[in-house]
Amino acid sequence: MEQKKENQAGEMVQAEAVVYRQLNTDGVLYRQLDADEIDRALFAHFIRHQNVTLCHRRVNGAWVIREDPFTDDWTEEDYRILVDCLKNTVRTGGFVYGAFVDGVLKGFTSVEAELFGGDNRYLDLSCIHVSEDMRGRKIGRMLFRAAADWAAQKGAGKLYISAHSAVETQAFYQAMGCVEAQEYNQEHVEKEPYDCQLEYRL
Repeated sequence: MEQKKENQAGEMVQAEAVVYRQLNTDGVLYRQLDADEIDRALFAHFIRHQNVTLCHRRVNGAWVIREDPFTDDWTEEDYRILVDCLKNTVRTGGFVYGAFVDGVLKGFTSVEAELFGGDNRYLDLSCIHVSEDMRGRKIGRMLFRAAADWAAQKGAGKLYISAHSAVETQAFYQAMGCVEAQEYNQEHVEKEPYDCQLEYRL
Protein backbone atom coordinates (compact mmCIF):
# COMPACT_ATOMS: atom_id res chain seq x y z
CA MET A 1 0.00 0.00 0.00
CA GLU A 2 2.84 2.39 0.85
CA GLN A 3 4.58 1.54 -2.43
CA LYS A 4 1.41 2.33 -4.30
CA LYS A 5 1.24 5.76 -2.71
CA GLU A 6 4.81 6.43 -3.69
CA ASN A 7 4.08 5.40 -7.26
CA GLN A 8 1.01 7.60 -7.40
CA ALA A 9 2.97 10.55 -6.06
CA GLY A 10 5.66 9.94 -8.64
CA GLU A 11 3.11 9.82 -11.43
CA MET A 12 1.53 13.06 -10.19
CA VAL A 13 4.87 14.86 -10.17
CA GLN A 14 5.64 13.58 -13.65
CA ALA A 15 2.22 14.67 -14.95
CA GLU A 16 2.69 18.16 -13.53
CA ALA A 17 6.09 18.44 -15.22
CA VAL A 18 4.64 17.40 -18.59
CA VAL A 19 1.77 19.90 -18.31
CA TYR A 20 4.21 22.61 -17.36
CA ARG A 21 6.53 21.88 -20.28
CA GLN A 22 3.74 21.64 -22.84
CA LEU A 23 0.62 23.76 -22.98
CA ASN A 24 -1.74 24.35 -25.88
CA THR A 25 -3.84 27.50 -25.61
CA ASP A 26 -5.42 29.90 -28.10
CA GLY A 27 -3.82 28.05 -30.99
CA VAL A 28 -0.31 28.32 -29.53
CA LEU A 29 1.70 25.32 -28.35
CA TYR A 30 4.16 26.10 -25.55
CA ARG A 31 6.87 23.58 -24.76
CA GLN A 32 10.38 23.19 -23.45
CA LEU A 33 13.13 22.87 -26.04
CA ASP A 34 15.99 20.39 -26.18
CA ALA A 35 19.48 21.38 -27.28
CA ASP A 36 19.39 19.07 -30.30
CA GLU A 37 16.43 20.85 -31.90
CA ILE A 38 17.86 24.37 -31.54
CA ASP A 39 19.38 25.34 -34.88
CA ARG A 40 19.08 28.09 -37.50
CA ALA A 41 16.18 26.32 -39.22
CA LEU A 42 14.11 26.59 -36.04
CA PHE A 43 14.05 30.38 -36.55
CA ALA A 44 13.29 30.29 -40.27
CA HIS A 45 9.91 32.02 -39.80
CA PHE A 46 10.76 34.10 -36.76
CA ILE A 47 10.66 37.88 -37.35
CA ARG A 48 12.76 39.81 -34.86
CA HIS A 49 12.09 43.17 -36.58
CA GLN A 50 11.21 46.07 -34.25
CA ASN A 51 10.90 49.75 -35.16
CA VAL A 52 11.89 51.85 -32.16
CA THR A 53 11.19 55.56 -31.73
CA LEU A 54 11.15 56.31 -27.99
CA CYS A 55 13.52 54.82 -25.42
CA HIS A 56 14.14 54.99 -21.69
CA ARG A 57 17.44 56.66 -20.81
CA ARG A 58 19.04 57.39 -17.45
CA VAL A 59 20.02 61.06 -17.21
CA ASN A 60 21.58 62.50 -14.05
CA GLY A 61 20.36 59.52 -12.05
CA ALA A 62 16.75 59.69 -13.27
CA TRP A 63 14.94 57.74 -15.98
CA VAL A 64 13.54 59.81 -18.85
CA ILE A 65 11.98 58.99 -22.21
CA ARG A 66 13.85 60.28 -25.22
CA GLU A 67 13.46 60.03 -28.97
CA ASP A 68 16.13 57.73 -30.36
CA PRO A 69 14.76 56.11 -33.53
CA PHE A 70 16.32 52.94 -34.89
CA THR A 71 15.34 49.54 -36.28
CA ASP A 72 16.27 46.44 -34.32
CA ASP A 73 16.74 43.23 -36.30
CA TRP A 74 19.04 40.22 -36.36
CA THR A 75 21.73 39.39 -38.89
CA GLU A 76 22.79 35.85 -39.75
CA GLU A 77 25.67 36.29 -37.30
CA ASP A 78 23.19 37.29 -34.59
CA TYR A 79 21.20 34.11 -35.26
CA ARG A 80 24.36 32.01 -35.10
CA ILE A 81 25.22 33.50 -31.71
CA LEU A 82 21.63 33.04 -30.52
CA VAL A 83 21.63 29.34 -31.46
CA ASP A 84 24.95 28.79 -29.68
CA CYS A 85 23.75 30.62 -26.57
CA LEU A 86 20.44 28.76 -26.34
CA LYS A 87 22.14 25.40 -26.82
CA ASN A 88 24.56 26.30 -24.06
CA THR A 89 21.69 27.33 -21.79
CA VAL A 90 20.08 23.91 -22.11
CA ARG A 91 23.35 21.98 -21.79
CA THR A 92 24.29 23.84 -18.60
CA GLY A 93 20.97 23.07 -16.92
CA GLY A 94 19.01 26.15 -17.93
CA PHE A 95 15.55 26.57 -19.40
CA VAL A 96 14.55 27.27 -23.00
CA TYR A 97 10.83 27.43 -23.73
CA GLY A 98 9.17 28.02 -27.10
CA ALA A 99 5.80 29.11 -28.47
CA PHE A 100 4.73 27.41 -31.70
CA VAL A 101 1.92 28.30 -34.11
CA ASP A 102 1.14 25.65 -36.70
CA GLY A 103 4.40 23.97 -35.85
CA VAL A 104 6.46 27.14 -36.40
CA LEU A 105 8.44 28.86 -33.63
CA LYS A 106 6.96 32.30 -32.95
CA GLY A 107 8.27 33.09 -29.47
CA PHE A 108 10.84 31.88 -26.97
CA THR A 109 12.42 32.61 -23.61
CA SER A 110 15.45 31.36 -21.72
CA VAL A 111 16.64 31.35 -18.12
CA GLU A 112 20.19 30.54 -17.07
CA ALA A 113 20.79 27.97 -14.32
CA GLU A 114 23.36 29.76 -12.16
CA LEU A 115 22.24 31.82 -9.18
CA PHE A 116 23.93 35.17 -8.53
CA GLY A 117 23.42 38.38 -6.59
CA GLY A 118 23.89 37.12 -3.03
CA ASP A 119 20.70 37.47 -0.97
CA ASN A 120 18.74 38.55 -4.05
CA ARG A 121 19.18 35.00 -5.44
CA TYR A 122 18.79 36.08 -9.06
CA LEU A 123 18.39 33.83 -12.05
CA ASP A 124 19.04 35.50 -15.38
CA LEU A 125 16.16 35.78 -17.84
CA SER A 126 18.63 35.84 -20.69
CA CYS A 127 16.11 36.38 -23.46
CA ILE A 128 12.43 36.64 -24.28
CA HIS A 129 11.24 37.43 -27.80
CA VAL A 130 8.02 37.21 -29.81
CA SER A 131 7.93 37.28 -33.60
CA GLU A 132 6.69 40.58 -35.02
CA ASP A 133 3.67 38.95 -36.67
CA MET A 134 2.51 37.42 -33.37
CA ARG A 135 2.88 40.36 -30.99
CA GLY A 136 -0.24 41.45 -29.14
CA ARG A 137 -1.51 37.89 -28.59
CA LYS A 138 -0.22 37.59 -24.99
CA ILE A 139 2.46 35.11 -26.03
CA GLY A 140 5.07 37.17 -24.21
CA ARG A 141 3.06 36.98 -20.98
CA MET A 142 2.82 33.20 -21.22
CA LEU A 143 6.55 32.88 -21.87
CA PHE A 144 7.40 35.21 -18.99
CA ARG A 145 5.22 33.29 -16.55
CA ALA A 146 6.78 29.99 -17.61
CA ALA A 147 10.25 31.46 -17.06
CA ALA A 148 9.24 32.77 -13.63
CA ASP A 149 7.70 29.44 -12.61
CA TRP A 150 10.82 27.54 -13.64
CA ALA A 151 13.11 29.98 -11.81
CA ALA A 152 11.01 29.70 -8.64
CA GLN A 153 11.20 25.90 -8.79
CA LYS A 154 15.00 26.21 -9.04
CA GLY A 155 15.08 28.18 -5.79
CA ALA A 156 15.56 31.69 -7.16
CA GLY A 157 14.26 34.70 -5.27
CA LYS A 158 14.03 36.94 -8.33
CA LEU A 159 14.40 36.99 -12.09
CA TYR A 160 17.04 39.38 -13.40
CA ILE A 161 16.37 41.03 -16.76
CA SER A 162 18.70 43.18 -18.84
CA ALA A 163 15.85 44.65 -20.87
CA HIS A 164 15.62 46.49 -24.17
CA SER A 165 15.02 50.19 -23.50
CA ALA A 166 12.21 50.75 -26.05
CA VAL A 167 9.09 52.17 -24.39
CA GLU A 168 6.99 49.28 -25.71
CA THR A 169 9.35 46.71 -24.23
CA GLN A 170 9.51 48.51 -20.91
CA ALA A 171 5.71 48.76 -20.82
CA PHE A 172 5.55 44.98 -21.14
CA TYR A 173 7.93 44.39 -18.24
CA GLN A 174 6.16 46.96 -16.06
CA ALA A 175 2.84 45.24 -16.77
CA MET A 176 4.40 41.95 -15.65
CA GLY A 177 5.44 43.55 -12.35
CA CYS A 178 9.15 44.15 -13.00
CA VAL A 179 11.01 46.99 -11.26
CA GLU A 180 14.51 48.39 -11.38
CA ALA A 181 17.06 45.86 -10.11
CA GLN A 182 18.36 46.39 -6.60
CA GLU A 183 21.75 45.10 -7.71
CA TYR A 184 23.10 45.62 -11.22
CA ASN A 185 24.90 42.80 -13.01
CA GLN A 186 27.98 44.57 -14.36
CA GLU A 187 28.49 42.06 -17.15
CA HIS A 188 25.09 42.97 -18.55
CA VAL A 189 25.67 46.69 -18.05
CA GLU A 190 28.94 46.56 -19.96
CA LYS A 191 27.53 44.38 -22.73
CA GLU A 192 24.34 46.45 -23.25
CA PRO A 193 24.85 49.90 -21.66
CA TYR A 194 21.49 51.20 -22.90
CA ASP A 195 19.47 48.31 -21.46
CA CYS A 196 17.32 48.82 -18.37
CA GLN A 197 18.37 46.50 -15.55
CA LEU A 198 15.22 45.02 -14.00
CA GLU A 199 14.12 42.37 -11.53
CA TYR A 200 10.97 40.40 -10.86
CA ARG A 201 10.26 39.02 -7.40
CA LEU A 202 9.15 35.39 -7.49
